[in-house]
Amino acid sequence: MNKLLQILLPLLLCATIASATKLKGHVYDKQSGEALVGATVVLESTGKSTSTGLDGSFEIKDVPPGAATIRISYITYKTIVRQITILKEDNPHLKFYMETSAKDLSEVTVRANASGSNDGDARRIEQNATQIMNIVSGRAIEISPDLTVANVMQRVSGVSIERNSNGDGQYAILRGMDKRYNYTLVNGVKIPSPDNKYRYVPLDLFPSDLLERLEVYKTLTPNLEGDAIGGAVNMVMKNAPDHLQINANIAIGYSQLFFDRNFTSFDASGINHKSPYEINGRNYNATQADFAKGTLDYTSKKPAPNMIGSLSIGQRFFDNKLGVIIAGSYQNTYRGSNSTFYDSSVDGTDAYAKITSQDKREYSDQQKRLGLHGKVDYVFDKNNKISLYNLYVDLKNQQLRDEVSTTYNNVYNASQGKNAELVYSTRSRLTEQQIYNTTLHGDHKFFDSKFKVQWSGVYSSARNEVPDNTLISLNGLRTNNQDTRLSLVNTNPVERRWERNTDEDKAGYLDLGYTVKTGDNKIDFMAGGLYRDKQRSGFFNKYNLYAPQVPDPSSTTGGVRAPLYGVDFQNYTDLNLSVSNPQGGVANSLTYDASEKIGAGYGMFKLTSNKLEVTAGARVEHTNQGYNLLFPQGELRPTGSQIYTDVLPSAIIKYHLTDKEQLHASYYRAVNRPGFYEIVPSKIVNEEYEERGNPDLKRALADNYDLRYELFPGASEQLLVGAFYKKIKDPIEYTFQPDAVRGQDIYYTPGNFGTAKNYGAEIDYVKFFNKIGIKANYTYTHSRITTPKTSRRINQATGDIEAFLVNQSRPLYGQSAHVANLSLLYKDTKKGLDIQLAGAYTGERINTVSQFLNNDLWQKGFIQMDASAEKSFKSGISVFVKANNLLNTPFKLFIKGTNTENDNIRENIVSNGQTLIRNDQYGQGYLIGLRYKFN
Repeated sequence: MNKLLQILLPLLLCATIASATKLKGHVYDKQSGEALVGATVVLESTGKSTSTGLDGSFEIKDVPPGAATIRISYITYKTIVRQITILKEDNPHLKFYMETSAKDLSEVTVRANASGSNDGDARRIEQNATQIMNIVSGRAIEISPDLTVANVMQRVSGVSIERNSNGDGQYAILRGMDKRYNYTLVNGVKIPSPDNKYRYVPLDLFPSDLLERLEVYKTLTPNLEGDAIGGAVNMVMKNAPDHLQINANIAIGYSQLFFDRNFTSFDASGINHKSPYEINGRNYNATQADFAKGTLDYTSKKPAPNMIGSLSIGQRFFDNKLGVIIAGSYQNTYRGSNSTFYDSSVDGTDAYAKITSQDKREYSDQQKRLGLHGKVDYVFDKNNKISLYNLYVDLKNQQLRDEVSTTYNNVYNASQGKNAELVYSTRSRLTEQQIYNTTLHGDHKFFDSKFKVQWSGVYSSARNEVPDNTLISLNGLRTNNQDTRLSLVNTNPVERRWERNTDEDKAGYLDLGYTVKTGDNKIDFMAGGLYRDKQRSGFFNKYNLYAPQVPDPSSTTGGVRAPLYGVDFQNYTDLNLSVSNPQGGVANSLTYDASEKIGAGYGMFKLTSNKLEVTAGARVEHTNQGYNLLFPQGELRPTGSQIYTDVLPSAIIKYHLTDKEQLHASYYRAVNRPGFYEIVPSKIVNEEYEERGNPDLKRALADNYDLRYELFPGASEQLLVGAFYKKIKDPIEYTFQPDAVRGQDIYYTPGNFGTAKNYGAEIDYVKFFNKIGIKANYTYTHSRITTPKTSRRINQATGDIEAFLVNQSRPLYGQSAHVANLSLLYKDTKKGLDIQLAGAYTGERINTVSQFLNNDLWQKGFIQMDASAEKSFKSGISVFVKANNLLNTPFKLFIKGTNTENDNIRENIVSNGQTLIRNDQYGQGYLIGLRYKFN
């Protein structure tokens, strides 16, 4: 008997296992059709359970056949309990549609529309949008490796970013169109820029954790402002939820760069935010006592850990009529870079530049980023709602740049390290940028919602301040590979600069809409406009200081010499300095007042039928832009203005092939206005060259065409395939130009250059396989612009070298032919685990347009690799890590050619027929933190 059981028992077990089967299915939101991620699926009486994956799917293995009860639960949804019969094989694919358990708020609820805070909502907004757009949801931002809006932007198809000196993203380039061709919105309202030169807003100002979603408009409708040839960025900030929600996080981190070297800083506590001239008047004679010594007082040590935190609290009250949310974010981070820069010049009839010197730079940046926003809205009834929104962002960047320049000349022996002329330069710079916005907004409906009125009153201000920007330079010498500091340079060894600019915008918006229904068709007629009064002021003041000569103890005749480092002074704070220009410093034409008054009106209609949507109309914008130099320096036009009117038509067609796929075609005309800095006829030396404004600079106009196929197979999935074409009249580009009087003097200035074309194609793909997801996009862009370049030849009659101009075609500044992203996602809702590996590729692009033929500086193509992971617990607490720049990708500039004399420089800068000009290393960044959510 026992032997029989030993034989039969394994057979019975095998039969039981063989009879077990799999149960598969999906769980959706009943109203929206969105896949529900993380719903709990329990097969009762079996002890088996699972949770739905990224696509809403679930699978339960080894299920015994027969009658069973399945239970599906999800927070804020009604639990589903259903009796099912499990077959031995070929079980049908189950689909469950869950209903929300929230109180029916009818039309009073503010959640009547998708918020975009999750991927499903974001895809629905993209699908239903009139214009062509891409959206990054709030949840995708939260679990991404990115801490600022600028870095989030690099994940969007067709978008590349321009980085600052510490490697963080700062500006967005949309479809190969430089940052100047885009504008930035907060909740649909344009905000001014604190940038000291241009209109575009530095996106690294904004902490990403304040956003509900990030929208990127790639086409415009007439009700949107028309100065976006490349596109527009709309930051939709968090709204009040329908129940109490508290979100908080805190994290610490470190930069790999400072494991290998120290962080160098200066004492900024005593900086005067006003120059001696502002405090005491123009006739005051400034002395060394009027300048804080802290900007010359340096410390070098390991930095403290990076600290990051945010908090948001929101709820609705009085039967959901009153909504309140407040949120704040603070980031204190230490960043930097190690940079090698090679100065170059084109001599004689050389085709390519010759390297003349090397600059070794170490940047150390402490950034304190603060973001605050609050919103109060009140729903009077289903037809009337009003809201008040406030935003404040502030970025303080305390940067110290240490530089050693090595001059390559005929006496320098690189192999033996002899006879190198050195210059030690240290720049201490504190930059503070601020943006403030307050918007009072109303929505009203009349005549059974047929007639709609929306209005907004907006006040915004932006400020950029760089007080007491200090630069000190010291001569040195390298002998036998030993570097020695000598004395201050002869001309202007110490420079102290005050720079400041402010923008103040007052604007009013009005939008009217009327809906007419005829059978199965609906027509929405819309009209409205805006008026904005922008006032800008710019301030510039500079003082030059020097060290008087001291008695020379080696002289027998009472001679004097320059103070020597290590002999007459040990630290820069020991110097006894005098002011070269004590009365008022240098008055500069960058001290000016400017204004811009824009009045705009539009009319449009939207026809909606069963399969077709047609939106068409036109916008008219009138611009009155002017400036007034407060301290003219002999400029021919100390005051000036530009007044013009533009008619900007547009048309969009959407054709629904099925419920999930559509064709989207668009045409619109857009304008790009010059910035104030660009038309003010100023002269200023920044870094290595002089910059000048151009009062004759004209606006650019562009015709833009788009066609996109859009497929949304799942609630959070998509396939977007599109093409675009832009024809730009009078595009604005910066080039080097020779002075009309002194041809040897070269300056950098904006200009208009004929007609440019920009076209390309892009694909955006999002797909989920239960716990694994793929987000990928690729954009190809081709552009062409023709600008004059300088070439040189020998005059056969005189034997002299003469310069002549040659037209050369090239891509638009900042445009990469290839831009791609690939993100691999893993999500296990049962274990509360989110993992992401994100890579972004940016192809080579022009970084600086050279005056000389074939000598443009190109940025080498690069891959940025980042990663993040989050582990959630049932208590509402989660642990997350973020890692950036995993590959330690350098920033490299090069010239596509080389001068044979560069082979004599033993720096390994020539390879594959290219000459390296700059190489920056940033190091990896790491962050670990805790997040708490109360819902």
